[in-house]
Amino acid sequence: MKHNIKITAILIVMFIVTQLIGLFVVSAYVNGLELPYGMEPPKEVKEKPQGPEIIFAFIIAVLFFSLLIKLNAETFIRIWYFVVTVLALALAINVFLFKLNFIYNTFFALLVAIPLAYIKIFKKYIIVHNFTELLIYPGIATVFVPLLNVLWIVILLLLISIYDIWAVWHSKFMQKMAEFQINKLQLFTGFFVPYADKKQRQKIKLIKQKYANNTKLMEKQFKKSRIKVNLAILGGGDIIFPIITAGIFYKFFGLLPALIIMSSATIALIFLFLLARKGKFYPAMPFITIGLYLGMILSWVVV
Repeated sequence: MKHNIKITAILIVMFIVTQLIGLFVVSAYVNGLELPYGMEPPKEVKEKPQGPEIIFAFIIAVLFFSLLIKLNAETFIRIWYFVVTVLALALAINVFLFKLNFIYNTFFALLVAIPLAYIKIFKKYIIVHNFTELLIYPGIATVFVPLLNVLWIVILLLLISIYDIWAVWHSKFMQKMAEFQINKLQLFTGFFVPYADKKQRQKIKLIKQKYANNTKLMEKQFKKSRIKVNLAILGGGDIIFPIITAGIFYKFFGLLPALIIMSSATIALIFLFLLARKGKFYPAMPFITIGLYLGMILSWVVV
């Protein structure tokens, strides 16, 4: 196991919560609530699956982000992240406010999303970061669910899994992108849980006790001691594609198949966490995709 049981459990619980929120948010838009902020696709677009267009857009996005990393365009990337985060949060929050019968729910959703996105991107509080991640991927998924059908999500999952294997084990692009986000931007697209092992925690405890009355000296001592912090992360793509898949099956087949698919994706993720070893990087999407495929088969058998 790459991380201890407690940290692994935290990642799994956050994954499950995000999937449930995702299904709740997606189901509201599938059942008639229109996407706000001009994001509702035209009827003719929704009637024709946009699989090829989405694949092309994904390729362009990866190439564009690679260029931005080479150019060290940190300010532009932060602004880009901020805009996407605001919209994604607002789409998810809008559903909760709508269900609570808020007047002007789309306006207030945006009003809540902007400060949350600002704190996440520019102030970098870890609790706010992970809390907003629970809502961001459900919000993004609502944009893609109307544009895909079962055939195209099957194809898309296969292509994403192949890309994930190449990006993690061959080109190391995923590691480079994660390092750039964490070290340069000081943010991460996905769940992000820093933790220290027993030895490092003891060091932290001793420093806090010794310099309890002098904050400045405490900070200096922490810098000198070079305490090593482990990072448990789960990328955004590994979170969002199960939501999109479950949302598509909800759209075409109902609640039970969607829940089966979410459960199978969770089991696949747990299997990956149990298999993973410290110091090694693993592409999560191939494991999750296998789980999603098995969930699809099971849902067709059951339904």
